[in-house]
Amino acid sequence: MKLEKIREMSEVELNAEVKKLKNELFNLRFQQVTGQLENPMKMRDVKKNIARVKTILREKELKRAEG
Repeated sequence: MKLEKIREMSEVELNAEVKKLKNELFNLRFQQVTGQLENPMKMRDVKKNIARVKTILREKELKRAEG
């Protein structure tokens, strides 16, 4: 996911995106445990995307708090 695209999203959209990514990560972990996960690097990508979205959310929160 591109950073520019994430920055354009509203806080509501970002929260929804985090929820969607966490659900995807859960499903990937489930696949890994059952031995069905074909690409383990996908989990890494999803974790990084969650971190990116949360970082932008925090930036927006701090910006809003400043004024």
